[in-house]
Amino acid sequence: MKIYNTYSSSLEEFVPIHKNQVSMYVCGPTVYNYIHIGNARPVVVFDTFRRYFESLGYAVKFASNFTDVDDKIIHKAIEEHKTELEVSSFFINAFLTDLKSLGCKTDYIQPRVTEYMEGIISYIDNLVKTGFAYVVDGDVYFRVSKIDEYGKLSNRKLDDLISGSRVEINLKKESPLDFTLWKSTEEGISWDSTYSKGRPGWHTECCVMIDHLFHEEIDIHGGGSDLVFPHHENEIAQSLATHKHPLAHYWMHNGRLSMDTDSKMSKSAGNVIWVKDIPGNPLSFRLYLLATHYRSPLNFSYEHLETYEKELEKMNNTVYALNRKLDLSDSLENLEISNEELLGLKSRFDDAMNLDFNTPNAITELQALIKQINLFLRQKTDNSVLKQSLELANYMMGILGIELKYTPLTREDKNLFHLWEKARVDKDYQKADEYRYLLQEKGIL
Repeated sequence: MKIYNTYSSSLEEFVPIHKNQVSMYVCGPTVYNYIHIGNARPVVVFDTFRRYFESLGYAVKFASNFTDVDDKIIHKAIEEHKTELEVSSFFINAFLTDLKSLGCKTDYIQPRVTEYMEGIISYIDNLVKTGFAYVVDGDVYFRVSKIDEYGKLSNRKLDDLISGSRVEINLKKESPLDFTLWKSTEEGISWDSTYSKGRPGWHTECCVMIDHLFHEEIDIHGGGSDLVFPHHENEIAQSLATHKHPLAHYWMHNGRLSMDTDSKMSKSAGNVIWVKDIPGNPLSFRLYLLATHYRSPLNFSYEHLETYEKELEKMNNTVYALNRKLDLSDSLENLEISNEELLGLKSRFDDAMNLDFNTPNAITELQALIKQINLFLRQKTDNSVLKQSLELANYMMGILGIELKYTPLTREDKNLFHLWEKARVDKDYQKADEYRYLLQEKGIL
C-alpha cells in the first residue's frame, strides 16, 4: 500500500509504527457555525481512509478535535448573548449531525481544546524553558529560526518566507514568522498562566492533544491543504522542539473544494453552501467528493451533484433488488467470494485503494459491479453467485461510506409474496392482482 506523504513530497509505502495498528489524527472544526461543503471534504476523505484501513484488519485509533476557544466563537457568543460553551456545544452537535448525514462514522475520539488547557500551558512552559519560545508583555511566541527543518512540509525556505512574508507586522516579535503560543487578553473566556491571563494560540492545541491521546509520534496526521502552512508547519516545529520528531510519519492533505475556479469557500465571504442544506440525498454529495482524487482540487456545481444523485440511485436500486431477491429465497448467509468475475472486480478495487486511496478508480469498479449484478439478475444466476455479489457490493459501498440500509422482509411479507407467485402460476389472476396490490402498498414490488 502506498500513500502520498506531504512531508517528503513523495509516494511512500505505508508501514505503520505498530503492527496491525494505525493511529490517525485529523484537524477538526472551529465550532462557531455550521460546516460548509468545503469543510466536509476532509471529513469524508479521512473517514474513507479509516474505513479502508479497518477493512484490511487494522485496529484504527482515530481522533479529530474540536477547537472550542477562538476569537470567532467569542464574537459569536457576544452577538447571540450566549456563553462560549453554549455556542461551541450547539455547533459540535450540529457538526456530528452533518457527519451522520454524510455517512461518516462518529465513534472516534473527540477532544476539545478547553479540556486540555493545563497540558497546553505546561507544553508552552517547556518551550520557553528550552529557549524555543519567548515572552513579551504577557504574550508568548515561538522562535521559528531555531528549527532548521522549518518550511519542509510546505516546501518553503525560511529566508524566502521572511522576505516575502505577509504576516501581520508585530513589533513584539523577534521575527515576523514567529507565531503566537499564548495571547494575553481579557476578552471572552481566559485562563491564568505564569505569563498572563489569556488563552492559547491556535497552533499548539493539536500537539498537546496528540501527545495526550497517543503518547508518541503517530502514523498519519491529516487535514485540508489550506492547513499545510502555517498551521501544520507550526505543529511540526513545536514537536521537533519538544520531542525531536515531526509529530507524524505521514502527513496527508486533501485538495480544496471551491465554488468556482478563483475563490476559496469562506464563511466570512458568504460564498458557502452548508452541508445541512445540500439538496437530495447527502450521500450523493459524498459520492461526488470521492469521484475526484482526494489530492486534486474540486470545483462544485449543482449540475454535477445531480449526476451523482442519479448514480447513487442506480446503485441503491440494484443492491436493493439483489437484497430483495435473496431475502425472498431465504438464503442470506455469507459466502466467500470465489466467482472469477467478482474476484477480478474486488482485486481492481483494492488495487485502486492501495495506490494512495484512488477512490475514482474504486468507484469505477463499483459501477462495473452494479452492471454485473444487473446482468446476473436478468440471467437468473445461481443464488450462490448472487450472494457473493451482495457481499462484494456491501464491501465496496461500506468502504466508500455509501451503504444501503436494507430492512429484511417479515415472514408475513414473504408469505404474501409466495401467495402472489402461486396465484400467477395457477392463473388465478383476480387473486394475483389482489396480492400484487398489497405488495405494492408495502413497497415490496
